[in-house]
Amino acid sequence: MSDIIKLLPDSVANQIAAGEVIQRPASVIKELVENAIDAGATSIQIVLKDAGRTLIQVIDNGKGMSDTDARLAFERHSTSKISKAEDLFSLQTMGFRGEALASIAAIAQVELRTRAKGAQLGTKIMINASKCESQEPDMCPEGSNFMIKNIFFNVPARRKFLKSNQVELSNIIKEYEKLALVNHHVDFSLSNNDKLLNKFSGGSFKQRIASLWGAKVDQQLVPLNTDTSLVRITGFVSKPEGARKRNFLQFLFVNGRFMRHPYFHKAIISSYSELIPDDEQPNYFLNFSVDPESIDVNIHPTKTEIKFENELPIWQILAAAVKESLGRFSAVPQIDFDTTDAPEIPAFNDHTVVTAPEDGIDPTYNPFKPQSKSSAGGGSSYHPQSAGNFGGYSSNPLPDWEKLYQNFEKGKQEGIASITEQDVEDSFSDIGEVEPVNNGVQTEIITPDMSSAMCMQMKGRYILSPIKSGLMIVDQHRAHVRVLFEQYIKQLDATTISSQRVLFPEVLQLTTSQNIILKELEPEMEKIGFNLAQLSGNDWSINAVPAGMENVNIKDTILQVIDEVSMGGTSITTKVYESIALRVAKSAAIPYGKTMLQEEMDTLLSKLLCLPNPNYTPDGKTIISVLSNDQLEKMF
Repeated sequence: MSDIIKLLPDSVANQIAAGEVIQRPASVIKELVENAIDAGATSIQIVLKDAGRTLIQVIDNGKGMSDTDARLAFERHSTSKISKAEDLFSLQTMGFRGEALASIAAIAQVELRTRAKGAQLGTKIMINASKCESQEPDMCPEGSNFMIKNIFFNVPARRKFLKSNQVELSNIIKEYEKLALVNHHVDFSLSNNDKLLNKFSGGSFKQRIASLWGAKVDQQLVPLNTDTSLVRITGFVSKPEGARKRNFLQFLFVNGRFMRHPYFHKAIISSYSELIPDDEQPNYFLNFSVDPESIDVNIHPTKTEIKFENELPIWQILAAAVKESLGRFSAVPQIDFDTTDAPEIPAFNDHTVVTAPEDGIDPTYNPFKPQSKSSAGGGSSYHPQSAGNFGGYSSNPLPDWEKLYQNFEKGKQEGIASITEQDVEDSFSDIGEVEPVNNGVQTEIITPDMSSAMCMQMKGRYILSPIKSGLMIVDQHRAHVRVLFEQYIKQLDATTISSQRVLFPEVLQLTTSQNIILKELEPEMEKIGFNLAQLSGNDWSINAVPAGMENVNIKDTILQVIDEVSMGGTSITTKVYESIALRVAKSAAIPYGKTMLQEEMDTLLSKLLCLPNPNYTPDGKTIISVLSNDQLEKMF
């Protein structure tokens, strides 16, 4: 039997590794910028063509590389960051695995021009799919200039799964924002197709937040600063009124590295308990500084999953720090008494004598004790039984209680005596025939009309209808959403929807990545009835909306469309149509708690059951459940 196990060529092994490290153009930018930061760069330029499909260029002014280092850097597991396994627990750099450049070179055409600090001459190296084609001396500035061309050109399956240019550019900007935020001391610039998208000068953490997301976000932040033996946490959290339903900005960094940590996220959210609605989340921008030996970043090649040795204590420190910041800066509401025009309250001291006001109340008075004529007429003027005076101060008491009770009993007996036997017979004539069952207990016998299956509404939420296989239970709101959704989709596909001008145009504030998506969506949005105009920066004016969307939250609708389109998948036109149709259908559908007539329930069910997929809403929620005959029999 011949041997079947073979050693993979380096080029194939690098392509396999690239599947984890390089997922899209944004991954290339992350790796190259982190390398530039490790090289001590204070200025980084990112130049794109076709959102990175054709070209990704990263230029830095770091310490550069010699000609030998430049060639060796593209070999797998080659790095200057560590030299032994123990170094993994004292990392001070972003990179350390030695996989990034080898992975990039395996799936693209790479040109590198670099010159080390103090060197007279630099070097230029050309690599094509892991194969070094040339290396020669070059006159270039100090630092490094990487040009990554035609990403995934030799892996067609991977290139096919790239999204549209706008979606890929949106993902690049999200990655760029993380890098620019944590490295706020570095100058950054980003351009695509010769158009400058962003440019920042080095500054403070708060200045970088304001530069990225505007002064409005900056004004809603309160600082957080706590220092313990385990961790130092600095940064900013938003006031409760700054919480959002979507577009929330949440960033956690540890030792200058972006991380995703659901456990710490929960600690922050718990600190806002009862301060914000359940469907909203706060913004936060927090930096953790810990001993490198107490964390493990070598979990995944992307290095965004971090394990902490002291997770529980840090969780408690973080939760307490957020609460303290919110309280210290009056983010938590406090009682504030209005002292305007308030009467003066005299100050009391040890010698002040307080005299109770005379109110004429006799504390010995007992309303249930027979009163003498003398006591009834004299003494205190307080009588709880007084008529015409709710305060109890009156000289006209009610008649004697015993006499009042006798009159009440007399009236009740006269009322009972006035009922005739005929009245009793008439009152039972409408109940129907009864027969003794269960040891003489009388029970009404109801014989329903089974000639037609009748629907019944339950708790203003469900419609119950008997079917051949058992009992069908339908969620009335979701059923109507499904019916309306199909109607709106047909209308959207048939013709251009008419617009309706809004009386007061609304301003929609977007992030840079959302702004790019909306620019691409604008023609389709106009086709379905929107009229949008871009203002300065990333702000848009909503001047008109599709007819029939009067009661819909327009801003939230547009933001949801942008989010869904940025996730990729179906074509933009289809995604926009489906998003608009679903939002309008949810707004116009029968609400829970509305009582429906028999005809309305019949019509809704007939329309629902004629649809190709009546069991689920467009967003995947169950509409119909059936209790089978067997299940019903087992119940009894």
